[in-house]
Amino acid sequence: MLGCKCLYWSRGADYKRPEPETFALPGPVPEWSQGSGFGASMIKLGELEVCQITKFEYIWSCHMSLDGKQGVSFYKPIYLPDGFFCLGHYCQSNERPLRGFVLVARVAAKIELHGSSSLNSYYLPPLLNPVDYSLMWCSEGGNYDDFNGCGYFWLPQPPEGYKALGFLVTNKSEKPDLEEVKCVRADLTDGCEAYNLIVNTHSKFSKAPFVVLSMRPLHRGIYGRGVSVGTFYCSSYWSLEEELNIACLKNLDPSLHAMPNIDHIHSLVRHYGPTVFFHPDEVYLPSSVSWFFRNGALLFSSHNSGGEAIDIEGSNLPCGETNDGKYWIDFTSDTLRENVKHGNLESAKLYVHVKPALGGTFTDIVMWVFCPFNGPATLKLGMMNVALSQIGQHVGDWEHFTLRISNFTGELWSIYFSQHSGGKWVGASDLEFIEGNKAIIYSSKSGHASFPHPGNHMQGSTKLGIGLRNDAAFSNHYIDSSKDYEIIAAEYLGDELVKEPFWLQYMREWGPTIVYDSRTELDKIIKMLPVTVRYFVESILNKLPLELYGEEGPTGPKEKNNWIGDERC
Repeated sequence: MLGCKCLYWSRGADYKRPEPETFALPGPVPEWSQGSGFGASMIKLGELEVCQITKFEYIWSCHMSLDGKQGVSFYKPIYLPDGFFCLGHYCQSNERPLRGFVLVARVAAKIELHGSSSLNSYYLPPLLNPVDYSLMWCSEGGNYDDFNGCGYFWLPQPPEGYKALGFLVTNKSEKPDLEEVKCVRADLTDGCEAYNLIVNTHSKFSKAPFVVLSMRPLHRGIYGRGVSVGTFYCSSYWSLEEELNIACLKNLDPSLHAMPNIDHIHSLVRHYGPTVFFHPDEVYLPSSVSWFFRNGALLFSSHNSGGEAIDIEGSNLPCGETNDGKYWIDFTSDTLRENVKHGNLESAKLYVHVKPALGGTFTDIVMWVFCPFNGPATLKLGMMNVALSQIGQHVGDWEHFTLRISNFTGELWSIYFSQHSGGKWVGASDLEFIEGNKAIIYSSKSGHASFPHPGNHMQGSTKLGIGLRNDAAFSNHYIDSSKDYEIIAAEYLGDELVKEPFWLQYMREWGPTIVYDSRTELDKIIKMLPVTVRYFVESILNKLPLELYGEEGPTGPKEKNNWIGDERC
């Protein structure tokens, strides 16, 4: 065990640590109809049953500012239901209101073993106490503003054939009781990865460096069965190559019984469906797919240069397979393209794909927005804005955002905002709400990337003020997805309940390949700049996503990686 001596300063013995600000959705959460596992507070994963705990008891903090807002706090779950056991502790940044979860577990039912007693003797129970703890780190020599003494981080040492799923934190040097946490039989677990840095005290607060990261399952998406426990990973040293010594849970129930039924889905969309606001100066507005087909969009192919009219349902589009580059959608004239590219807001709707997330403990409601045209980008160079004439423009623009719903409670947990080739998850506490629990999505001017707040969200170097502008603002141009939506896919429910539209099976390009020298326009701009900044500007522009250069026609929703996978972040 490491020898730790805690050095810290306090604000006096009479100082009481303020209670952390907590977050709750602005409106009440509906009571979900019973008869299925959705919203029933507990989910069976096979031999284990888990419950989502969101109430915590404070343990310890490391602060990086006098007001305590910059730093991280650690908590233990409380109010565990009867028979459930802790799997690890929770932590989060102090910069946002307290809202998170950890899963607690119990054996789902008594397992009846048949056959000889010798076979029974080999049975390993799903949960066991650790055999010991290893002290992974403590706040030795740290200049921490800590109200309860030192912080000690303990890794449970599992019995052979078991895995630890989280760390324990104490403010005393004594090892935790072995009853404090359970380890899980290895075959009931899945691999996990550290992906988001929460705190790094290296060379700043402690003689021994300390890294804390959040975790997620390695196997995610529609077919992934990894279940996030909500615990954290910590280490005195960490690299991308480091193999984690803790695991996630695994859902071994093939029915995914906690997923919402079709009635739940409609209730969820009506209750949480965001309003999408387009920029007040937006000229490339959305439309429905059928409006796009009805107003002159044609199917072109390598053997039909004249184009073929598309049925409003897309029933004559080539379906299935993969994008072979032999088909694309376009217009026969610039006049038709000019008329259609401004969209038709009255016909526009959100196209909804519902799928399991994190092993069926969450539901992802993916909302797709179709715009007939994506406008050219605007380049920001310090105080100068340069409207580009070609870069970024293309026919047929598909964008999306994703609502992640807890299947334990039916609460909106976070929203993924897709932004060109990437995006980010934003917790519910950092969203803007317009009506009850309906969030606001701000769509950027011309490019239609989604953002949680208005403003100029620059893609590039914010420090140098160089990159592409993504201007988002409130306006009278909007779609209310709680009313204007169509469910186009929910594979887990089967084809009988949700029949996919014909056009969704079109796996080719929704716009033509634009052939031009993508560097010409940028090179002209770079040559106009002072020599001292040319290198920096060019290096930043070279890192921008290739699709902004408009070199290939965009593909439809089913060709995107997130259709069966997790969001890219």
